Amino acid sequence: MTARIGVVTFPGSLDDRDSQRAIRLAGAEPVALWHKDKDLKQVDAVVLCGGFSYGDYLRAGAIARFSPVMDTVIEQAKAGLPVLGICNGFQILTEAHLLPGGMLGNDHLHFICRDQKLRVENAETSWTTDYTAGQEIHIPLKNMDGRYVADQYTLDELEAEGRVAFRYLDFNPNGSLNDIAGITNAAGNVVGLMPHPEHAVESLIGTGRTDGLPFFTSILKKLVNA
Repeated sequence: MTARIGVVTFPGSLDDRDSQRAIRLAGAEPVALWHKDKDLKQVDAVVLCGGFSYGDYLRAGAIARFSPVMDTVIEQAKAGLPVLGICNGFQILTEAHLLPGGMLGNDHLHFICRDQKLRVENAETSWTTDYTAGQEIHIPLKNMDGRYVADQYTLDELEAEGRVAFRYLDFNPNGSLNDIAGITNAAGNVVGLMPHPEHAVESLIGTGRTDGLPFFTSILKKLVNA
């Protein structure tokens, strides 16, 4: 039976089709989910894609967090459903308190778009098992509000528990504390990051590498072997 991975579309989402394509390339079945629909259509995992949901009004992800679909995502994520938040999806996960901390505007006050070098810090989450800890990868980055912040207690807890999933290397593109590019919850089923792995799944486009594809093959293997 083919694993089914849902991709939520909010008003202002940009990368839902890209995420669906990445899922298909990994060998799973992408399932389109609409923000107003609480029904997740019995998917095995969910991706909250990048974009500017609701135009980033009020605060990035703050309005999308209250979309009807998020009630179900939050409930099922707490019960173990794998959820990946990419860029705006990461912002939504922090607003929904599925991940700690928050996102602020880039410290240089400009939108940034670049190929970004990362180090994999945690290769044991539902979305990262096809990487190895310490592996260096290149993933496209594009954001205006990508600066990860948290109080010192939360930062210390993330570091002590190995919950920093990815860290920026060579250049911190937005002023994120501790060079954090992505984090995971304690259970390892919810992961959020600012860079866009769905844009690095084919050698023809993006970085010219496929460094983002293991996100989607990792979850596929987990679901198949569950």
